[in-house]
Amino acid sequence: SRIQFTPDLMPGDIVGASLFNFQTSSFELRRGPVFTELLLADEINRTPPKTQAALLEAMQERAVTIDGSTEKLSDRFTVVATQNPIEQQGVYPLPEAQLDRFLFKLAIDYPDAEAERAIVAQYGTRTGSPRPEDSGVEQVATPDALKAASDTVLTVRLADEIIAYVVDLIRATRDHADLSHGASPRAASALAAAARAAAALEGRDYVIPDDVKLLAQPLLRHRVVLSPAAEIDGRRTDDIVAQLIDRVEAPR
Repeated sequence: SRIQFTPDLMPGDIVGASLFNFQTSSFELRRGPVFTELLLADEINRTPPKTQAALLEAMQERAVTIDGSTEKLSDRFTVVATQNPIEQQGVYPLPEAQLDRFLFKLAIDYPDAEAERAIVAQYGTRTGSPRPEDSGVEQVATPDALKAASDTVLTVRLADEIIAYVVDLIRATRDHADLSHGASPRAASALAAAARAAAALEGRDYVIPDDVKLLAQPLLRHRVVLSPAAEIDGRRTDDIVAQLIDRVEAPR
């Protein structure tokens, strides 16, 4: 499902609501678009924090509460959100609690010249509206295959020294002079889980320090906050995380 986030979007537009049916004289649950497996929250920062908060329970518990009743979501429920970080007008910052529930933040830069020419050739010369079937998107996995992949990740071993390394790296974000807000314990758990997935993708049943280093920047860049002085100096969170990766000793 896709939700276009707008300033007038309400929490009920996301999770749904109980509506009274006059024909049956009873309330009926009208489920919102959150009842899906993959939810695209398009331009999520265009809606106020109160509405953004409607996703908190869904992202953490894979459940939503509607009029006091808890409704379970799919075990594979996943949120992918987009935002334009350049815009300043008509946008709202995401609450820290919500940011912490996103596993990664991927920064997409301008395409290179060759890719940009391909974009113009495909979309700039069209004579009609694009059709979904022409996008080239194809199914690449079945629900059973995704379940098998998840089960494989659970078999990946996380040694005590790797756990200590993850915790040391996260705790280092809380003591850095250029950060006014470090990463939470949830970030440590997320980094460990992501490192296990990276190891599984490499065909290993154990995590190595490079798995942690590989994912530290996309996992932490939205979880730490620069100090005012660091912002004035033009520092970036990616620079700080890279510095911490070099500074915190990894197990050998």
